[in-house]
Amino acid sequence: MAFLDRNQIVRTSDRTPSARGKELFAGILIVALIATVGIRNVVPADALAPAIVTLLFAVAAVTAGFALLCRRDRFRIMWFDLAGSLTFIGVVLSVLIEPDQMVRLFTLSHQPD
Repeated sequence: MAFLDRNQIVRTSDRTPSARGKELFAGILIVALIATVGIRNVVPADALAPAIVTLLFAVAAVTAGFALLCRRDRFRIMWFDLAGSLTFIGVVLSVLIEPDQMVRLFTLSHQPD
């Protein structure tokens, strides 16, 4: 019963990792939420979902660009994971966009506000 022998278990160090991926991701989502509240007053309600998705894709692109500039492998993987998760959230939200919303976003309206 070699699997019961616990003498050869190596203890990991009690140091906390210096990469704070969860906190950074939560911060990025909070900033996106604040930007959504700010965008809500600027764009019409039909264009809010496409604007949020575009914002998420832009933040994901900036995050991936930062990952390409990062020199250390562990941080680089964390930044790529963050960019991928933001892209995934953007794709999931883009499913909720109706095609009519995109058409109304790019066509000019001649009605007064």
